Amino acid sequence: MQRKVLVIEDDANIAELLRLYLEKDGFEVSIAVDGGKGVSEFERFNPDLVLLDIMLPVMDGWSVCREIRSTSKTPIIMLTAKGETLDKVSGLEMGADDYVVKPFDVKELIARIHAVMRRYGMEENQKEKKLVFDKLVIDMVSFELIVDGKKVDTPPKEMELLYHLASSPNRVYTRNQLLDEVWGFDYFGDSRTVDVHVKRLREKLENVSDQWALKTVWGVGYKFEVNEN
Repeated sequence: MQRKVLVIEDDANIAELLRLYLEKDGFEVSIAVDGGKGVSEFERFNPDLVLLDIMLPVMDGWSVCREIRSTSKTPIIMLTAKGETLDKVSGLEMGADDYVVKPFDVKELIARIHAVMRRYGMEENQKEKKLVFDKLVIDMVSFELIVDGKKVDTPPKEMELLYHLASSPNRVYTRNQLLDEVWGFDYFGDSRTVDVHVKRLREKLENVSDQWALKTVWGVGYKFEVNEN
């Protein structure tokens, strides 16, 4: 089941950056730009976790946290430019589960999100990172690619690329989408990077099964095609 994160943040750039990284990590995301809308969206969206800025218009983060805690134990991670120990203690005493000071590293923040969710037992039901097709197993836990019963040595990025494509069978991805979603938003390579990795994967997967194939969609990009008949 896809987990949901509510981002209550009035800085549009930060909010959009968080959306991009969270959606890349598999979360469904909703954004509220002030505290009042944050409370309303919390009730509508029913998130599994809240990222809550403190310095908000209409209703500040302290008040939003207090409002949420009056009815819910949903995990809350506070986001703020304030770094004083007293502010951290106040946030935690009010019921926040973690406290992150701006500027922050987004990847570290996502790691904190997963850590909080593990404490609440939320990650037990996340989709297993293992895909099985005819004569093909893509296991992202052990980083093993099993082709026709044999383990095939595959670099991590090629594993991630294949897993990403195979997670959405028959969906066409552009090269730029794959660069963003597999290599990350801070990657500045070009589309030939994708082409090289697809070529290497094809060499490992060629003529293994007629039930699936790594296909080029000319002028667009690539897809993991599955025979649905």
